[in-house]
Amino acid sequence: MQVKEIMTKEVFKIDSENSVLDACKKFSENKVGSLVVMSNEIVVGIITERDIIENMILIKGDPKKTKVREIMSSQLKTIHAMDSLEKAASIMREYKIKKLPVILNNEIVGIITETDLSQTIDAFSAAIDELTELYYDSKETLEKMIDDWGNIIVGLKNYKKLSEKKHKIDVEM
Repeated sequence: MQVKEIMTKEVFKIDSENSVLDACKKFSENKVGSLVVMSNEIVVGIITERDIIENMILIKGDPKKTKVREIMSSQLKTIHAMDSLEKAASIMREYKIKKLPVILNNEIVGIITETDLSQTIDAFSAAIDELTELYYDSKETLEKMIDDWGNIIVGLKNYKKLSEKKHKIDVEM
């Protein structure tokens, strides 16, 4: 399965010169946990709720005066929309990140999160259950067909033997 199939297509952005308070308002208004940070239409990073906790609240910073660019994660990791979910999970695991912007034609077209991946696991699990049930149902049907064909073949062999015996008796008479 490809990233584009489960990614969240709506990506919320914020300018790097906006305040951390502005970012908090956007988080709240849009019910999201991250914002892609832009500077002159160029992606320069990502800011997450965790960045705010670790780089603002814990150091008792002023969210009205602090700029997003001062606390954002600038080492942005991305994934291509056509990449596999396994690759997305691997990148998240390797870099210990929970949100991964999705790129297509050099533009951010979505974001994939741990939540997106976990929901997909549920779907895969349900599909595997269905396939397992189909396999067992098909196996029983196939075994019955094999038995039926076996009985038909045995019947035909017996018929052939009887016909040969009858033919032999007719010839002897």
